[in-house]
Amino acid sequence: MYFGKGEQSRRKKSLLRRSIIATGLITVLGTGIVFAEESNKVETVHHVYVDGEHIGQISDQELVNQIMQNKLQQAKGSYEEIDLAIGENVKLVTELVFNPTYNNSSIVEYLEENLTVKAQAVELKIGDDVVGYFEDEQDALKVIEDYKLKYVDDETLELIESAKSEVRKSDSPQVTEIPVERTDLAVGESIILDVTLSKEVSYSTKKVAPNEVLTVADGMKLLEKGILKEEKHTIQDGEVLGEIASKYDLSLEALLELNPSLKEDSLIQIGQELNVTELKPFVDVIVLKEEKKEETIAHETEVVESEELFKGDEEVREQGSDGKKVVKYSIEIRNGKVAKRDVVEEEVTKEAVNKVIVKGTKVIPSRGTGNLSWPTVGGYISSHVGNRWGSYHKGIDIARPSNRSILAADNGTVVSAGYSNGFGNKIEINHNNGMKTIYAHLSSIDVSVGDVVQSGEQIGVMGSTGNSTGIHLHFEVYNNGELQNPLDYLN
Repeated sequence: MYFGKGEQSRRKKSLLRRSIIATGLITVLGTGIVFAEESNKVETVHHVYVDGEHIGQISDQELVNQIMQNKLQQAKGSYEEIDLAIGENVKLVTELVFNPTYNNSSIVEYLEENLTVKAQAVELKIGDDVVGYFEDEQDALKVIEDYKLKYVDDETLELIESAKSEVRKSDSPQVTEIPVERTDLAVGESIILDVTLSKEVSYSTKKVAPNEVLTVADGMKLLEKGILKEEKHTIQDGEVLGEIASKYDLSLEALLELNPSLKEDSLIQIGQELNVTELKPFVDVIVLKEEKKEETIAHETEVVESEELFKGDEEVREQGSDGKKVVKYSIEIRNGKVAKRDVVEEEVTKEAVNKVIVKGTKVIPSRGTGNLSWPTVGGYISSHVGNRWGSYHKGIDIARPSNRSILAADNGTVVSAGYSNGFGNKIEINHNNGMKTIYAHLSSIDVSVGDVVQSGEQIGVMGSTGNSTGIHLHFEVYNNGELQNPLDYLN
């Protein structure tokens, strides 16, 4: 059939439109339209994209596959047990076009230089901190489990995790109750109710360099070491920069780097804050437990005043005894240290009995009455005041008492107590009313200078010290410095 030139042109254009639709061509070349009669060869081209960027086009997608396989195979020799993958997102888009151009050699070179091998790993994250990357989630879970086992035995942890699993299977999606049921504990028993972490733990799939993948043991070391956190140190009196650096395991140079305004010879002030870093735990293992124990209730000491005893004297009226109580505690332990201890129940099994001490309030007056009491327990006057044996006898001698106690004749203050030549052991009492008494030849003295004594109080023991012919008391009385006859004052 014959067609005119106009009809031929129309049919050529129609054929070209059908060819474009059939091949899926989406790019119009800048040089214009290529007609079928110029080239009727349609070929396949593969566009290469790496992480979304168009690298070029190749004739055979096997070129890309082979490079990727070679890189993975080479890395397998060093990391046999780790799942490896190409780190970049490589995408091939196939297209049918007329007269395609290819960039095979340049694309091969680009892929050889830029494609990397990554490990398909699981990221372990605690709160906002990444602990590390592990081969699979099982290893990451094992790290957390082993860290908990530092503070609780495996049997207890298994029991608690099993109880939590049962709660999660229930209608409530959240674990809101302590998983282990409370029991009635005997005295001396304890039970762990729960083991939790202070921060949320999350797991996600990541591509990382194969040498970043950790073993379970590596992960445990990281958790035990902790993470460096920026802290502030407030300078205390007497501290120096080197001492502060050592406290936080820093070198002096590292401390100065953290505080650019400081130099090694800078003057620091009390209360000034410095930037420091300190290792802090990634997370706290919180163990919640209950325990019941018997405790002692310490008895108190009660002091009662009494006017029947002299001031400075005391006596125990009741010895006192400790009580007993049974206490049930709720205890929160963080990383092995008790953080909180609350009393849940308390029962007193034995009341404490207070110790009662009676303290005297009676004050001994230091001023005498002027009336003298007999200074011995009985006895008779063996020698009076006056001339005797060629000298003047200044006092009276009292001998043969019922016992040898020497008593203060009146209230007063001891002004002398000790050995005095011919007097032997002698006591002198000032009665603070103008009168003074002397007691001599004592075998022993029971008071000291400065003591305030009461009338009738024992101050010593009768003897024969000094110039004495036998056991007796030599007793003298003075009034306003003048010697008196004791018999004028004795009752």
